[in-house]
Amino acid sequence: MPRLLIVEDEPALRRALTINLTARHYQVEAVPDGSTALRAAAAAPPDLAIVDLGLPDLDGVDVIRGLRGWTQIPIIVLSARDAQAEKVRALDAGADDYVTKPFGMDELVARIRAALRRTDGAEVVAPIVRTASFEIDLAAKRASRNGAPVRLTPTEWHLVEILVRRPGTLVPSSQLLAEVWGPGYAKETNYLRVYFAGLRRKLEADPAHPAHFITEPGVGYRFEP
Repeated sequence: MPRLLIVEDEPALRRALTINLTARHYQVEAVPDGSTALRAAAAAPPDLAIVDLGLPDLDGVDVIRGLRGWTQIPIIVLSARDAQAEKVRALDAGADDYVTKPFGMDELVARIRAALRRTDGAEVVAPIVRTASFEIDLAAKRASRNGAPVRLTPTEWHLVEILVRRPGTLVPSSQLLAEVWGPGYAKETNYLRVYFAGLRRKLEADPAHPAHFITEPGVGYRFEP
């Protein structure tokens, strides 16, 4: 039974979604705000999230970014905001689909089914990644080494998130540069050398002989748990 997280501040709509989706054999957790959503997702990762943009505490786009920091689950935006700029902003933040209110329940369920089909069998990354040297809490954006907190810069976090979500996978340098700095930086490999040296000093037990953030010279980087 797929597990859905619904983030919707309107009580009547939240209840209607819960009733209708439960009747269609989904396990539903419905929450009224963004902070509760991020905590709930970290505690029990859902298979798919439905996120309203107009939340009382956080912008829905910030919730999308928070989820995307550690998981690749499908995210469907459900919002009354129908301006093209709002849709682009949500999709750029990591949403997979955008449904404008008012909507038909059959259409929403069809979009849920399609999104779940696209990710069927995909590896789920736990929000907390532990190695022999350090611990990364992707949901809370916290790192620690030997129990002591480690401060990572936003750029360091971005690099860590990309690699940790793909354990054992070689990520080309050009892809890392494009994702973190933008398409115009695809050849600036010196950026990666500097930042990974810093990450190893902060996290690896032996920075000179890294066990977790591995360089494949001339090709790219990979994370080994």
